[in-house]
Amino acid sequence: MASVRVYNKDGSEAAQAQVNDTVFDVPQNITLIHQVVVALQNAKRQGNAETKVRKEVRGGGAKPFRQKGTGRARQGSSREPHMRGGGVVFGPHKRSYRQEVPSKMRRKALRCALSERLREEQLCLLSDFSMDAPQTAPLAEMVAAVSPEGRKTLLVTAANEPNVTKSAANLDRVTVRTASDVNALDIVAAKRIVLMQDAVATLEDRLS
Repeated sequence: MASVRVYNKDGSEAAQAQVNDTVFDVPQNITLIHQVVVALQNAKRQGNAETKVRKEVRGGGAKPFRQKGTGRARQGSSREPHMRGGGVVFGPHKRSYRQEVPSKMRRKALRCALSERLREEQLCLLSDFSMDAPQTAPLAEMVAAVSPEGRKTLLVTAANEPNVTKSAANLDRVTVRTASDVNALDIVAAKRIVLMQDAVATLEDRLS
């Protein structure tokens, strides 16, 4: 069983906890992580860029100038692609960048990312922390104690906690995810992973 450090909200180390090797002690697979992370990033792209081709541009029914006598090349429409205000050739159109990645690959990439953060000693557990109301200051103090040096921190909760999520909204280097929603991109993007102690069981059930 792999062991991970457990901290209190004041930054003091409480104890060592044992975690499942099938989730937190998996060999590194950079190729798999890269493939899954790229797919997750592509899924965020809107793909709304749109240009009009020649048949979609309004106007251009009349000849822009007479056929002969101008010294210019003859033109039949002002909406030709080479004319100003004309259609666009090979321009972008609305599309989906989503890539289909099997759930088995996504789960394994998440296990690999979590295991690597634990080997780097950038993953820890948080024993006692709860919020009765949204307050930025207590959360900022806890993050500063558990994740020093202003690193980008990912806080993983067992379930949706609106008070924690609202409190982290004003902290630009803190991201909150639930154990059921966290993915490999979240792990790779953060430099410090803080798991609520009750979120470990949810993660292990999801990834085992």
